[in-house]
Amino acid sequence: MKITIVGTGYVGLVTGACFSEVGIEVTCVDIDKKKIENLKKGIIPIYEPGLEKMVQRNVDKGRLKFSTELSESLDGVNVVFGAVGTPPDEDGSADLKYVLQVAEDVGKHMNDYVLMVTKSTVPVGTAEKVRKTLKNALTERGSDLNFDVASNPEFLKEGDAVNDFLKPDRIVVGVDSEKAEELMTRLYKPFTMNGHPVIFMDIISAEMTKYAANSMLATKISFMNDIANLCEIVGADVNMVRRGIGSDSRIGMYFIYPGTGYGGSCFPKDVKALIKTSDEFGYSMEVLKSVENVNERQKSVLVAKAMKYFDKDLKGKTFAIWGLSFKPQTDDMREAPSLVVIEKLLEAGAKVKAYDPVAMEEAKRVLGDKIEYAEDQYDALIDADALFLITEWPEFKFPTFSVMSKLLKNKVIFDGRNVYDVKDMKKLDYNYFGIGTKMV
Repeated sequence: MKITIVGTGYVGLVTGACFSEVGIEVTCVDIDKKKIENLKKGIIPIYEPGLEKMVQRNVDKGRLKFSTELSESLDGVNVVFGAVGTPPDEDGSADLKYVLQVAEDVGKHMNDYVLMVTKSTVPVGTAEKVRKTLKNALTERGSDLNFDVASNPEFLKEGDAVNDFLKPDRIVVGVDSEKAEELMTRLYKPFTMNGHPVIFMDIISAEMTKYAANSMLATKISFMNDIANLCEIVGADVNMVRRGIGSDSRIGMYFIYPGTGYGGSCFPKDVKALIKTSDEFGYSMEVLKSVENVNERQKSVLVAKAMKYFDKDLKGKTFAIWGLSFKPQTDDMREAPSLVVIEKLLEAGAKVKAYDPVAMEEAKRVLGDKIEYAEDQYDALIDADALFLITEWPEFKFPTFSVMSKLLKNKVIFDGRNVYDVKDMKKLDYNYFGIGTKMV
């Protein structure tokens, strides 16, 4: 079976590599010539554990190819995935120009039946726009070729995307024809042999499922952050509360860890888009609007703690930051809490020296010379007035505190992920401030 994937970003590249891993012939298409040339050489544009080796292995075996020409990548192909970006407009709605451009280009160049599958995260009703765009392109050619459209939202966790794709807990597919369902069943058969289900549904429901899933997870995060903030005020320990509610099977332990707010390419964008969609249909999603407000506020809580500790005067002080990516095991800094922390520290007149195991190059691209970049985690601490721990990378969890004490000006830690134990910090004579924990 041969397929074509348009877009070699995070979703497109992971999708292409994983399909090729099970023997499907895949061509990934992108208009970025430099990116395609790098991919042909085995140089991938993102950090994702296991992906680089998988790409190289399947390129070497001839199952995974890269091209800048869609017109040359449709011969013998009946399934085309659109995996291009849907960046948010200023009003929060998803920008569909790239999605619709893919549909138009497919309509211009297809030479046989095609199932046009939207892999990008798109709002309800996008499939009909894709269908209309593709149909118009065919009409302009004077062609009566048949096609179908489908929705196949991704549920990949950055940092574990390869495993998520190869061993999915579910595969959601929206179709409206038997032929489309048959093709998608064949395509995903290698991933369902161990009992992982393909859940077929109508296209609109599939489009909604993606937004609903991400919005639910974002809601759990913001709810727990609200609880954490209240715990500090009343004197409770959010870590105890989390264990108490997480043991309830109806709630579970996932996504109830308090912190500095969610970031990344999905949650912020998808929450905004679903709010915008509901507003367009005359319905106000008050819970999600609160989720968004809580999340934006949460990104500033560590700086507020620092302002209080240093008597509202951060001018001239230097702060070390551990962790720049929005989560571990990725170099993605989109909507990362670290960016808000850094911005507010700089606005207050402070200096920042930061370290991240993977995201340093991305940080330099985003922040330029606004901050200083450390050689390693301990280099960031030299003469710093305090440490901000933003991203819970494994190497930050068991540092050598005796070395830290010698490097820091003050034994002060603002822990945005509750990585360290309050009692341990007290024994080490640190002034330690977590999220929702009793201050020492």
